[in-house]
Amino acid sequence: MSQLAASASPAPVASARRIAGLALPALVVLAAEPLYVLVDTAVVGHLGSVPLAALAVGGTVMTLAAWLGTVMAYGTTGRSARRFGSGDRAAAVAEGVQTSWLALATGLLLAAGMQVGAGPLARALAGGGSEVAAVAAPWLRIAALGIPGLLLAAAGNGWLRGVQDTRRPLLFVLVPNLLSAVLCPVLVYPVGLGLTGSAVANAAAQTLSGLLFAGALVAERTSLRPRPEIIGRQLVLSRDLLVRGLAFQASFLSATAVAARFGAAAVGAHQIALQLWFFTALLLDALAIAAQSLVGAALGAGDAAGARDLARRVALIGGLCGIGCAVLIGAGAGVVPSWFSDDPQVRAQAAVAWPWFVAMQPLAGVVFALDGVLIGAGDVRYMRNLTIVAALGAFLPAIWTAYALDLGIGGIWAGLTLFVVARLVALLLRLRSGRWAVVGAER
Repeated sequence: MSQLAASASPAPVASARRIAGLALPALVVLAAEPLYVLVDTAVVGHLGSVPLAALAVGGTVMTLAAWLGTVMAYGTTGRSARRFGSGDRAAAVAEGVQTSWLALATGLLLAAGMQVGAGPLARALAGGGSEVAAVAAPWLRIAALGIPGLLLAAAGNGWLRGVQDTRRPLLFVLVPNLLSAVLCPVLVYPVGLGLTGSAVANAAAQTLSGLLFAGALVAERTSLRPRPEIIGRQLVLSRDLLVRGLAFQASFLSATAVAARFGAAAVGAHQIALQLWFFTALLLDALAIAAQSLVGAALGAGDAAGARDLARRVALIGGLCGIGCAVLIGAGAGVVPSWFSDDPQVRAQAAVAWPWFVAMQPLAGVVFALDGVLIGAGDVRYMRNLTIVAALGAFLPAIWTAYALDLGIGGIWAGLTLFVVARLVALLLRLRSGRWAVVGAER
């Protein structure tokens, strides 16, 4: 009862303590996966530039599955949070059951498809029948076996965030990734599997995490029967998020493809910088997770004023956190790339991307926070249109111009910065309009 009262009361909804109470556990959950990827990148990077480039190509394809998981998690969080805020916890959990069925079916289809499509995808991204593509395809086939678990974990994160349960996601994500971080270097070096060991460790962590989240649903003692009508409504809501996610993926796949055409050193450096960017993005996204849950609950309880106050607070906090990230990243410019590669050419290429990486952090902090506000409010159609316009009008033209003019990795990262700026302007305009703050258990 106290949880429901807190979610419906205007003051606690927008308080700094309330935001931190959800954001800090979410921060650990969000950081676990990219931290493992950074460990994986560091382990593989010392095998040489070709395995590192192969990991960049294969990892970029796997990022597509991760984005699908993000779509499921974000859509579920908003729907579950509105029901939780309106006082119907059982309905909030039911959203998680149906999303989990959708996640399992999608994951099995993708895992099977990757067994056939890994080779063509690797060749397309690596620029033909190169040595990098030949190494990337087997990694991708093995790593893809973890996709069903990855999507089940994403669905579980979604409904648990919606009911403001931060303890179980912390355990279910952290433990598998810690185990896999130990397993990866053991399989790669002492066991002697090389890059294959990296793929096995990836799949093992994702499968274990998915099983833990599935067990949480069973423990709720709720009906596990698939309900097509709820799944259908989730698909309608998630459609715009999916289109938005596909626009992101087209942009990042194109960026990797362009980097690969500048050579193994360039795509290896792009992998290092991009994974670090994803890592900082997810750290900053902890505020967005808190905003999704609290904004959804506030609007479900009819508290539009509390939702607007929360939006302003998380935007300010996001900008301050982005400044902190920029300071840390800038200070590590001469050291951090060497953690991931011994190749001087890779480190030199990373140094070109670094100033752009640093400069975009404060802007990205605000963008990610406001993304969470609008997703929690269910304002996904606007976000879909915004992402498509920013991708087609800024990011994609910039990176392919960089390829045409031979601007190298600096041109790619200038395009990413332009993408962030375009989204920032549009999100601030939407926040000011107030049209996103629609109250009720359904939007």
